[in-house]
Amino acid sequence: MAKVFLPSVPTFGKTVVFLLNKTDLTANIPDINQELIGLCIRGDRVAQYRLYKQYSRTMYNLCMRMVPDKSEAEDLLQEAFVKMFRELPSFRGQSTLGAWLRRIVINQCLNHIRKKRPVFVALDDREVPEIPDQDFSFNDISADEIHQAIMRLPEGARVVCVLHLLEGYRHADIAGMLGISESTSKSQYRRAVNLLQECLTKKMYAGQI
Repeated sequence: MAKVFLPSVPTFGKTVVFLLNKTDLTANIPDINQELIGLCIRGDRVAQYRLYKQYSRTMYNLCMRMVPDKSEAEDLLQEAFVKMFRELPSFRGQSTLGAWLRRIVINQCLNHIRKKRPVFVALDDREVPEIPDQDFSFNDISADEIHQAIMRLPEGARVVCVLHLLEGYRHADIAGMLGISESTSKSQYRRAVNLLQECLTKKMYAGQI
């Protein structure tokens, strides 16, 4: 598969904001039509397979970012689709099916993470220093390399980063999801941003040597 290059990823500045093009990372897949949904509800296996193929790759990538273990991510993906097909008759179309499925996948991943009882530690600002502005951008970093960098983050920072940066949840919402304080969510996010910048900066310079 050809690499998908980000057209522009701004330099990290003092605002501690990491701007990525979401369509490059999560795939902008159109929603399926109501007829196919109806066939799936009636148990049509061909329609169910078409729906699975429509969303499985994107949802698997989401699972891998939340739980970066291939076997566990595959299990969570299957569990999410089983749950989705079981609850499909209750789908009322208030959002796209893709958005509805994303919430199911995220909830499955969060349930799995909670069982492992991860420790989300609030970090002092002195422990998460801001990285000074640099005179370069990350134009030559591929989406796949960013995926890999996210998956290598420490668990707490990774989960908060995925939920806030890629899925658009507010820190208040993330705090409720994970049973942590809002300040802990924010500090873990700052930690993730700094670690990502450090990792991607090293990759950029390594490619120039």
